Parts: sequence; structure tokens; C-alpha cells
Amino acid sequence: MIAAIPIKHADARAHTVSSVCCYCGTGCGVRVQASGDQVLSVTGDPDHPSNQGRLCSKGRTLADTVRRDAARVREAEWRPRRDAARAPLALDDALELAAERLAGTIRRHGPHAVGFYLSGQLLTEDYAVFNKLARALVGTNNIDTNSRLCMSSAVSGYKRTLGADAPPACYDDLDSADLVLIAGSNMAYAHPVLFRRLEAAKAARPDMKVVVVDPRRTDTAGIADLHLAIAPGSDVALFLAMLNVMEREDLIDRGYIARHTQGFDALRARIGAYPPQVAQALCGVPASDIEQAARWFGQAGAALSMYTMGLNQSANGTAKNAALIHLHLATGQIGRPGAGPFSLTGQPNAMGGREAGGMATILPGHRDPADAAHRAEVAAAWGVPALPDTPGLPALHMFDAVLEGRVKVLWIAATNPAQSLPDQARVRQALRAAEFVIVQEAFANTETLAYADLVLPAATWPEKNGSVTNSERRISRVRAAIAPPGSAQPDWRLACGVARRLAARIAPHKAALFDYADEAAVFAEHAGLTAGRDLDYSAVDYAALEQGPRQWPVRGGHDTARLYADGRFPTPDGRARFIDVDHVPVADPVDGDFPLWLTTGRLRDHWHTMARTGLSATLVRHVEEPWISLHPQEMAGLGLAEDALVRVRSRRGAVVLPARADEGLEPGRAFLPMHWGSGFMAGDGVNALTPPACDPVSHQPELKHSAVDVAAAPLPWQAMAWLRGDAAALRQALAPWLARFPYAVLLPSALGGGGLRLRLAAEAAPAADVLDALARALRLDRPAAAFDDPARGVLRRAGLDDARRPDAFLLAGDTRAQAGMLAWADGGEAPAGLARLLMGRGGAAKRARTVCACMGVTDAAIESGIAAGLDLAGLKTQLGCGTGCGSCVPEIRDMLRRRRPVLAQASGLAT
Repeated sequence: MIAAIPIKHADARAHTVSSVCCYCGTGCGVRVQASGDQVLSVTGDPDHPSNQGRLCSKGRTLADTVRRDAARVREAEWRPRRDAARAPLALDDALELAAERLAGTIRRHGPHAVGFYLSGQLLTEDYAVFNKLARALVGTNNIDTNSRLCMSSAVSGYKRTLGADAPPACYDDLDSADLVLIAGSNMAYAHPVLFRRLEAAKAARPDMKVVVVDPRRTDTAGIADLHLAIAPGSDVALFLAMLNVMEREDLIDRGYIARHTQGFDALRARIGAYPPQVAQALCGVPASDIEQAARWFGQAGAALSMYTMGLNQSANGTAKNAALIHLHLATGQIGRPGAGPFSLTGQPNAMGGREAGGMATILPGHRDPADAAHRAEVAAAWGVPALPDTPGLPALHMFDAVLEGRVKVLWIAATNPAQSLPDQARVRQALRAAEFVIVQEAFANTETLAYADLVLPAATWPEKNGSVTNSERRISRVRAAIAPPGSAQPDWRLACGVARRLAARIAPHKAALFDYADEAAVFAEHAGLTAGRDLDYSAVDYAALEQGPRQWPVRGGHDTARLYADGRFPTPDGRARFIDVDHVPVADPVDGDFPLWLTTGRLRDHWHTMARTGLSATLVRHVEEPWISLHPQEMAGLGLAEDALVRVRSRRGAVVLPARADEGLEPGRAFLPMHWGSGFMAGDGVNALTPPACDPVSHQPELKHSAVDVAAAPLPWQAMAWLRGDAAALRQALAPWLARFPYAVLLPSALGGGGLRLRLAAEAAPAADVLDALARALRLDRPAAAFDDPARGVLRRAGLDDARRPDAFLLAGDTRAQAGMLAWADGGEAPAGLARLLMGRGGAAKRARTVCACMGVTDAAIESGIAAGLDLAGLKTQLGCGTGCGSCVPEIRDMLRRRRPVLAQASGLAT
């Protein structure tokens, strides 16, 4: 591994550090080349065992997202009054202010009037300090994380069946599995590097079977030997039916069950109630397919399951996880190469946060805050008399408590709840109701900043040192390549700065608890709390991690690739548990008013709320704006053309979006990407629709499923604008326009000049003064060319730079010219006449869309190659597409499949 090189001043020579990608929980090693305050390039680290040099499109473009401009929070800010704008504040003064407000709240209302809401994107050291601050100093268990939204049902499923929150498998198992069951995961988009490894394993061993369980036919389903397009929320019925078949056909390992488990006999009655025919009615897939999946699983020499949000984000998520784990326990498919239930972590350090106890329901070292002995162990290690015994509030309950007046102060770090939590109207109401909101943030474009009374400037990747733990329990070092801008500091340092000042006010003897020399000291204290626990890595320190990542538990100096090989589980009697679980319908059922099942999910090149990926033009260009996917039959029934605007309404809210046909959906179902919030679109964003119902065990909300109604949105007046410049700075000027129209999107521009794009729609043309104000906001009050008809609400204007290239345009009330203007602004050929172009008479130029983000290959180039007779191998050779991370290959295959019949018809070769 390449050791970290100290950060130097701006004229330093280029240097390289080894670190870890900051996106998904795969935990890919990266090599970061930097000079001064700039990251020059990011490449995969061939020495890192988790990715062996591979990176996905997001990881490969990380350098594009490292900014020092208006996209970053660089200094502290505060609002002296709720009706005032935030003003700059010296960092020391901000830390004093935070401590004073916390102390005052604790004195008046007690420690439980404070809540901490953190992020799976924090480093383990950040988590450890915040956890100590909340429990040992403030005296509350009100500390939770956005990992509650993605991983808590996996945690509960593992703990209830296997005894501990520990994925028992590893990435190498992909190379040994005979069957891979992927449930509720679009690996091709959410964990692309692992999906490439699965593709390679299947190519090397064609007899490997892949079963994909997903309501949609995703890119992941494209590799499947069997795709089970189940009804949303019916996973438990499917897994019970599979176990029914395996038990009936004697495909279970009765010896393993007898030696290493308990509870199977009690579960047998439940299994008997779910023959495949019953599951067929609930799941909407043929009984014969359920039987086939069960037989492949039961007959496999090694069966591996991989799963994520489709199981976890559910009001019955713990049961779904447990029902899948049952398949492994019943067949002994655990603890050996190629076998085991493998939960894929969604965020880069959700696992490390769980290890550090950074959730209301967990203490450090996988301890339980409800266990007095566990609390005493942590208190002794921290040097305090006791920890609080009042149960803490998980994420949604914490925001409910704010709304009810029980929690007065919220400290939010590295997460964006004003976009990511469900039932956004209620969440935003809570944020407005809080007496004081501290937002610790690095990116200036997050929706939650609008509710902050105090902003603390945080360092972010690649400005931080520390550690993370990935999906396969592998701890890696994160190393800073550049210094943070302005007053920004690593999250743990900001937390310590407030903690010492708070201690001076409420418990002076505790100030020394937060005197850490550096990150290594924080890690050492945290690692010590794992001693003797199932995840023991107490012997690991930064010196050990300099030699490479370590995979816990680490005992006798040795890492552990797979857990439970000896059939012993971390339960009181050493046996795993079968638990009685049952199918429960989704919490938000369809009916006559809301007849469509809506599922949400990720896109290939975007991440969470787009705070980071929205800064990369390369990533934005693949999918530039939000839309809802409907089955073609649904589109026809509603009389919708492609990209027609629709109003999507749930029991909680509504949004207006374009609709697109998707044959990968079943009739009666819809799909909406999760990434867009009110910072990009009118209303409260995608999560205005989603329900707040939670799993009773894990407290994870049912973000995946909503019942919705979709209807045409007749908004005949439309406008399209583009403005070159720094997107972050422009957003501040243009964001108010999102609230003025029923349909509005303000989008990072992937055009060659960057900037922003604005799309608007309304029932009628705005008044002339509104149009004038819009033109001024777009710097088009004195355009180079204008062809307006104000009486009809029409403005057609273009601004040109000194080279006579466009730097802004507005097409309001007449958008026929948008394709031509976009193509020209993107570096295309100048029009023969600007007047003809603005009037929509300049031809139907089409701007190409990027398909291969790694190599910058567009759909137009690929379609030309297909028309010239190239197959996939030829496209890779001649264009380079698919030769980087490979994430675009499924889309290219789909283009080949769709285009070839058209070409054959055109050439008279169709049969």
C-alpha cells in the first residue's frame, strides 16, 4: 500500500495517497494524486483486496467533485433570529455558540431535549467522538444516523437469527458460489464493482445460476437465469414458499439444523401455510418459478445471497432479512466458501458506525444500550460513572419528538434529512419547529441547510484522515490528500471543539474526555472497546493498517474472511435461531384512489441526494433530470406521450414529473429515482411521496413502497433556460424560481460550459413582469438576440460571449428551439441563422447523451456503431465504451437488442 504523504501548501509537488472511495459500502481502495489544494486524479488501487483496482463511474470521477468554490461550506454561519439571514461567524465563536445553546437546553429541559442525527458517510473516528459526546457528556441516547434508513433491518435480521450484526460472507465468495440469489438489490447500479465481479465469475463458470428477486427488470436482472418480478413487499411469502419446497423435497440439511440451530420445528407450521401456489397469489410470480429457485438453492454446492434496500426499507424489513437467512440455516449454506447471507452495505461506513455504537439502539462494540452490564462496560472504558438508561430515539422518532416539543435542539452532521427522510412535509415541519438546529456540512447545496440556525464547516473526502469498514467487515484507512478549505475541520474535531466548551459549562471534569492528539488516538480508544466482542479488532491500530486493510474479527493476529465455519454462533447457547416470521402487506396499500405501486431506487451515476455527484458534469450527463417510469400499457391508458408531464400523488404529498415508458416494469407499477429533492425540483422532492411507517424491530422506514395515483398534468406553458457559469453560485440566484411554478427543475448542466438548466411549466403564461424578472435572473435583460411576443407569454432570447458562442438562452412559451440551442451550447456547429434557430426553424438537432461515463461515449456514437454493424466487442474496440468500469455494458446490450430489429427492417432483412 502507498503510505500517506503529508499535506503541503499550495505550491507543493504532486503527491499520491492511498485512501478509500466515499460512495457505497463496497469500500474500494483508491489512489489519489493531488497537488496543493487540487485533486488531479483518482484511480483504483490494485493492492486493495476489496476492488483490486476496479472502480465504478462514480469513483472514477471523484476528482471532478472536489471543489473550493461556492459548492463548499467553508466558514461557519449563524442566524441571530429565525427571520434573519445567516451571517458569517468565526469558527471559535460558532463552537462557543453551539456549546452555549446546548448547555442552556440541557439546564432547562434535561439531556433528552437534545438529539444528534449523523451519517453513514462519517468516518469511524467521527462516530466514536459523537457517540461519546452524546452519551457520556450530554447524557442522552438520542443519537442516530441515516444508516437507520438503509441498514437497520439488516442489523436486526442478523442479530435475531445469527446473534450478532456481522455479515458472515466475503467478496471472494462470488468466485466460489454455485448459486447467487440477489434480492432487493440492483447491484449493477448500487454496487457496480461487485456486479462486475459477479459477471466475471459467471463467465468463468457458466453453470453458476443467478436468481434475481426484484419488482423491476433492472440491469442486474439482465444477468439472471431466473428473474422473479415479485409484487412489492412480498419477499417473506416468497422465501417461506422456497423453504416449503426445500423441506418437502428433502433439500434441507437436517443434521445441520439439529446441531447448530433452534426454532425450526416451531417455524414448520408457518412454512406449511406457504406452498408455492399460495405464494404465487401473493407474489405475482408463477409457482413453478418459485419451485425452480428453491431447487437451485437447495441443490447448490454453495449458495450465496446478496441483498440490500429492497429488503431493508420496509415496515416488515427485519422479517424479510430473517426469512432469507432461514434458507441458509436450513441448508447449512453458511461459513464456507461461496455460501452465506450477505447484506451489501449502502454507505461507505455504515458498518463502522454500527461498530462505534453511533445509533440509538447500539453501543460501541455491538453492545446493547438496554443491557446494564453493557452500559457499565462502556462507562468504565470512557471513565464516567454511568451511561443514560433512557432509550434513545431512532431517526423518524427523533423528528417526531422535535415536532412534539420533546427534543428542542438537533445537531445534524453529514446528512440531508430535508431530502432523504420519508414524509417530507412532516420532516420539514419538525425542522421549522426546533428551537435550534446545528448543521455540520461540507456541501452548500443540501436542502437541510435552509433550516440551520448554526452551520459548522466540515471537511470531507479527500480532506480527512481516519478509517472505514466495508460490507465484508474490512477496515481500511482513509487518508487526506489535501487540506480542507477555509475554516472547515474534520467532523471529529468539530465535535471535540464543542464538547470541551460544553463540558466547561455543565461538567468541567469531563472536558479531558475529548483531548485527543489525533485520529489515531480516537481509533485506539474505539478499537479497545471491541475487545472480547464478536467483532474484536482491539489489536489493530493505525500502524497495522499501514500494512493494508484488516478484516474483523482479528484474533491471534489473523483476519477472518468467513464467520461461523465451526457452526458456533454468538448466542447464549451457540446456536442460530429460526424465528417465526410472516408475510405482512406493505404499509401503504393500493386502492381505488391510489392504484399504482411506486418503488424508488438508485441510478447508476448518482448518489443519495446528489450533493457530490451533482458536481460532476460527466455523471450528470447520463441522467439529467428526474422522471417517473411507467409500463407502456399505463402510459397508453392515461393517453401520455413520452416525457409528458404527470402529477404523481400519494397520501402525503405530490410532485409533477415527466413520464417515460419502461417495459421492465409490470403493469400497475411505477418507479422513481430517489435522488432529487427540493433543491432540484418544485415541491418537497421525491420523498414527499414516501410513507413514514417503520419496522417495529429495526425502526427502518418503508421508503421503497408507496401507493400513488398518476394523472396527466396539463401545463401547456413551458420554458427552458440555460445559463453558463459556476452552478453553485447560480443556484443561489435561481433557486427561488422553483417555488413559483407547479413544475420546475433546476439542474446541474452537463453542457460543455457547465452552469445550470431551468425548466418550468404552468397552466397559463406568467405576467409580463414575472417574465421580465426571469430574464434578469438569467442575465438576459439585454440579450444578443431576442424574438419576444409578451402578449402570448413568449420570450426567445440568447446571450453570446465574445466568441459568439452562447452563454445563456431562454425559451419561454415556445420551446421548439431547445434541442438546437442545447446542441449549440454543448459545442455543436453554430446555426446558419440565430433568428431561425430561436424561432424553432433551425432543424431538429439532437444533443447526445452520455452512456459510457468513463470514456465519454455518447448514445449517438454507439447508435452509429450499431448501424455500421458493430457488435458489443466491436463497440468496445472502436469506441472504448464498456472498457472502463463496465457499468454501461447492460445499457449498450439493450441498445443493441432494440436497434438491430429496426436496422434489419430498414434493410429488408427482417424475417
